[in-house]
Amino acid sequence: MTRSHRAEGADGGGDGPVRRRGPGAVRATAGATLSLLVLLVAGAGWLYLQLNGDINTFGADGLSRDRPGAGAGGSNVLVIGSDSRSGANRRLGGGQGDVGRSDTAFLLHVYGDGRHALAVSFPRDALVDIPPCRLPGGTWTPARPGAMFNSAFAVGNTPKGNPACTQNTVEQLTGLRVDHTVVVDFAGFAALTTAVGGVPVCLPKDVYEGDLNPHLGSRGRLLFPQGPQTVSGQRALDYVRIRHGIGDGSDIGRIKRQQAFTAALIKKVKSHGMNPSTLLPLARAATAALTVDPDLGSADRLLSFALSMKDVDLHNTKFLTVPWRYQGARVAIVHPDADGLWSDLRADRTVDGQDAGAGAREDHKATAPMSAPTPSAAGVAVAVYNGTTVPGLAARAAAVLRAAGFTVTRTATAPAQQHTATVIAYGPGRQEPAQALVPYFPGAALQQATAPGLAVTLGQDYAGGPAPAAATPRGHVGGAARSAADNPCSDLSYG
Repeated sequence: MTRSHRAEGADGGGDGPVRRRGPGAVRATAGATLSLLVLLVAGAGWLYLQLNGDINTFGADGLSRDRPGAGAGGSNVLVIGSDSRSGANRRLGGGQGDVGRSDTAFLLHVYGDGRHALAVSFPRDALVDIPPCRLPGGTWTPARPGAMFNSAFAVGNTPKGNPACTQNTVEQLTGLRVDHTVVVDFAGFAALTTAVGGVPVCLPKDVYEGDLNPHLGSRGRLLFPQGPQTVSGQRALDYVRIRHGIGDGSDIGRIKRQQAFTAALIKKVKSHGMNPSTLLPLARAATAALTVDPDLGSADRLLSFALSMKDVDLHNTKFLTVPWRYQGARVAIVHPDADGLWSDLRADRTVDGQDAGAGAREDHKATAPMSAPTPSAAGVAVAVYNGTTVPGLAARAAAVLRAAGFTVTRTATAPAQQHTATVIAYGPGRQEPAQALVPYFPGAALQQATAPGLAVTLGQDYAGGPAPAAATPRGHVGGAARSAADNPCSDLSYG
């Protein structure tokens, strides 16, 4: 982990010792989001000097060499927390030991139109395939199939955790390229909630010390009375950590409450107004709370990301949890529902099916964080066929491809409509143009054909999977999303 040099004229120098960061309470999803929010709403020059000397970064040498290409538009930021209690975090309670372990993580997608954003939470107990990850000594671990999601951050058993391993895991799981990764600090989260003047929350029932710490052996004192209230500092940390005693006591329920906390926090910051006198204390707390990837480790990069979100309003700031189901004591990610969600994000579609990149993608590219180029769509002609019984699927895919610069020569129904997987078929000499289509159809099979040209046959993976006759494909994903404008007392607990 390194620290950027201070800008000229700022106090101190950049040659001092590196700050050892005890990654913060993992469960502080809200704290991570507030840190990002402070950066995204601060677009003035006064912030540059304040931030540039206080930005901590982690090394990128552990990132996979086989990463996904960029999607149709927008940018992706992975936000991670940790329950290590090293350094200043020890006094705040919670996890045991100095090893950084991730208990909360979400992927924030900022759409290409600069007016929509979606945060997708990953349950800590979700079973995923963890790819090879780099250890501190430079060797790489073997791949680990069916491991708990939060174990990726603990690879290497270091206090600062392994953000690169978690990023590799998310990229492999989603097929989305993560443009930036941010780790939140627990102690910094407490300072953030105090700097904003507290955050409105709501409890569906009275909560006691024994609910926060089930090993206490008694109910203990009352921590939170039922109903709406405002919390900051230690009380805010306690709120986002509550798991037991509400609903079914699951981590899924806690994620919902963290999402409600984050929504309320965003609303609170916006209500104060976006001016230097109100944002400077938040900026100081945010930079103290964050560890970021090297590409985001300077004030100009942070401001560039800030500009990409300045027009996102409360109603268009959404939160949801990746589609899931219980698998014994763990959580399984539901396919193809999750694959449909990743496909939508790659195509820059919102959860209600809007193309959020149309008409704005070129402007966004001028200020969005840099990511790897994808094969050009210019001059690539393709036919699109609906291989499912979902009405209008070929037209929807065609609209996405046209917006990205492809030429769609035909849309039609495929001869068979029972395709489970999407297929990209390419004729002689068309393999390279076919690669340009891959980012828009994650998981699709590439097949060589004797017929000339390119053709995409859409399967249920693109439609969002088979749905009951009375259901709308993928509608439950949009219906599960919370917006930053929602009442903080609504939909607080699963179970």
